Amino acid sequence: MDTAQVVAETDLAAVQQAAARLAGVAKHTPLLASEYFSALSGNEVRLKAENLQHTGAFKLRGAYNKLAQLTPEERARGVITSSAGNHAQGVAYAAQKLGIKAVICMPATTPILKVEGTRALGAEVVLHGDGFDDAYAYSRELEKQHGYVYVHPFDDLQVLLGQGTTALEIMQDWADVDVILVPIGGGGFASGVALAAKLTNPHVQVYGVEPENAACMKTALRQGEVTTLPSAETVADGCAVKRAGELTYAFCQQYLDGILTVSEMEIMNALLSLIEKHKLIAEGAGVLSLAALAKLPCRHKRVAAIVSGGNIDISTLSALIAKALIARGREFCFSVQLPDKPGQLLAVSQILADQGANVIKLDHDQAMVTDSFQKVVLTVTVETNNEQHIERICRALAQGGYAVTKVY
Repeated sequence: MDTAQVVAETDLAAVQQAAARLAGVAKHTPLLASEYFSALSGNEVRLKAENLQHTGAFKLRGAYNKLAQLTPEERARGVITSSAGNHAQGVAYAAQKLGIKAVICMPATTPILKVEGTRALGAEVVLHGDGFDDAYAYSRELEKQHGYVYVHPFDDLQVLLGQGTTALEIMQDWADVDVILVPIGGGGFASGVALAAKLTNPHVQVYGVEPENAACMKTALRQGEVTTLPSAETVADGCAVKRAGELTYAFCQQYLDGILTVSEMEIMNALLSLIEKHKLIAEGAGVLSLAALAKLPCRHKRVAAIVSGGNIDISTLSALIAKALIARGREFCFSVQLPDKPGQLLAVSQILADQGANVIKLDHDQAMVTDSFQKVVLTVTVETNNEQHIERICRALAQGGYAVTKVY
């Protein structure tokens, strides 16, 4: 059966059957009202918090729906998959629930939180390659060697039907929703959500969201065929996929209303806003829908933005927050040259205090000035309010006779 026929013959009942299998397994995650993101986008926004799902992401929905339908002979063979993290934990969780052996191939660059989370669920983890595509190729080799059943992370009908149960929950909780925003990696989530939403209510608009640096589905739809991107480097590591699925491409072509792309900085800003305004943790891929809210071609609509996952390790989270703070003008690092004599550090500190800048790091280095033994370089990092605040600080330092060099 070709992909066009699969799309044509897949109906709403298939998603409803998946929902029945998932009853008591997947959480019915909350739909949270957001005053902040509503004001930002000019729409009434609610957040579908799949970051609060078991395993921290939507992926277990599709994994469990797939594994629950394996024959006894297939279960005995065990399953294998490849994943940057969330699908891995979804398969591991489902396999543990159903008593099936699971082998997961993950890129060697996968955050340790996701690796350990997968192992903790009883799966055998094999680390291989620099990205999803490397891990995927190796998992197919192991599939042939050991006779495992392959569970594709997105290009599988039963997987995408399971993901589509997310849309059924949204529409059950918010019957008059107008727009749903869903992230795209390989397209399984977007396919299932768009299918379920459109067949429930064809008037609901569904937009996929991709990182600008990994827009494989947008590229495929624009070119009229699935295409492999030369690279897919993004902070949204769960969506760092170079090539969309053939089946998911067909479903997205049929049911998606459009695709929005977001920059790396927009992703990091959305992550910071979610933490600050809602006290919720998400990963880069998890906030793609939030990053795209301001780009929606509509206003005064009811919009459900899916926060797809929250599996992010602390070091990565810290780095992303730091970059977002710098981009917002909330942190400012600069250097000035000072005469090497008493009182100069105090003078600079007084100017910063007068301007309400809180010093969080300071480095006083005589060795950095090679053309004069009478000067030192002072490098200072301060907490600031915004870009206008930074400009006031620079003007005040200039008026005090200090030439400012911006570090970041």
